[in-house]
Amino acid sequence: MERFVMGNRAALQDHIQQHQEIHVVMGNEACDLDSTVSALALAYFLAQTTPAPKAAFVPVLNIPRADFALRTETTFLLRDRGIPASSLVFRDEIDLGGLHHAGLLSLTLVDHHVLPGADAALEEAVVEVLDHRPLERARGPPCQVTVEPVGSCATLVTERILQGPPGVLDRTTAALLHGTILLDCINLSPAAGKVTPRDVACVSLLEERFPELPARDAVFGALQAAKFDVTGLTTEQMLRKDLKVLSSDEAVVGISGVFEDLETFLLRPGLLQDLEAFCQARGYAGLVAMTVSFNEHHEPTRKLAVYSAQEPLRSTLCRALEEATAPSLLLRALPSPWPSVAAYAQGNAVATRKKVLPILRAALGGLGAAGGPEEEVVPPPTPMNSLVEECPLAQAVPPLCPQDVLERVSRIAVGQPPGSPK
Repeated sequence: MERFVMGNRAALQDHIQQHQEIHVVMGNEACDLDSTVSALALAYFLAQTTPAPKAAFVPVLNIPRADFALRTETTFLLRDRGIPASSLVFRDEIDLGGLHHAGLLSLTLVDHHVLPGADAALEEAVVEVLDHRPLERARGPPCQVTVEPVGSCATLVTERILQGPPGVLDRTTAALLHGTILLDCINLSPAAGKVTPRDVACVSLLEERFPELPARDAVFGALQAAKFDVTGLTTEQMLRKDLKVLSSDEAVVGISGVFEDLETFLLRPGLLQDLEAFCQARGYAGLVAMTVSFNEHHEPTRKLAVYSAQEPLRSTLCRALEEATAPSLLLRALPSPWPSVAAYAQGNAVATRKKVLPILRAALGGLGAAGGPEEEVVPPPTPMNSLVEECPLAQAVPPLCPQDVLERVSRIAVGQPPGSPK
């Protein structure tokens, strides 16, 4: 893996100069650890297993290089595994539109399956999708689509690699995948509402192949500490660290994951001015900050802050969150030092941002989203790896051995439905 990553930039330049195909593997715009490692590991696997490849397989981190320092858990894990940031390729360092226009681009999407509007022209270059979110839009052949409700996209990449030649999975790739699944699935804790049996099985398989991997608790603890380390970050950097955006014809709203206790966040010096400046600079009419912290049992505590200088918008967002039923967030109002900021404790601690986003998207749609059936806002179904809405995992993780996963993936690979005779 190290040699592959460190050769990426040279391979990219060489193929551009030689007018040869470039196969980009790219995660989503949040570019969290799951997106980053999934892109690195899948690109490495494709480069090692594609027969007589003419293309250069290049993992691309879907953020500007300047934002990479905000992904503290990612910088920590890559540095710990000997992968220098200088060898990585970032979105502002490669002209995907130019490559596509020249007929040189193939694109594999990991940890997402719908490109944002700004990248709509790249849709026809997409040849494969690997994601763990509910499918929002179907893709026809020849695009290969794998969308499975697991806790981490890295689990799907691990399953894919484990079906390949035995020598491809090296220690570095295994460590990256192992750490990513543990962090994404909250150390495989059922109480956190993200883990599935396939995540558990993949972690076990990686540990079986590489017994020298550090203990799960040590890996998760180090990555969790790195992820929540906001030491020295400004408010603007904290809000950018894990940011998503929703929009309608009437308003654009940012949704930030904030790794600081809500009460501490609300008392940051100059917070109101920082919120105003952050939204004005980006054209946001409002901002929802979702804070999360974990106790010693890895159980999450979630709180919400809703900011907007426009009272009608703030009221609309707050009402949607308070009255939500799919899922119910079980909100309790908290004191706020600012009239333009509403604060809540979230009783339903397993309702992650992925569950809250559809609620906010529907609220914005009610403000006047563009008409027509293709733009109708409908919240996606509850993923089956959630503990919300009577999920099968609500009590405990069902038993599933690693061999079950390998057999299931083998059947998928040959087009045989699970449970069919051997």
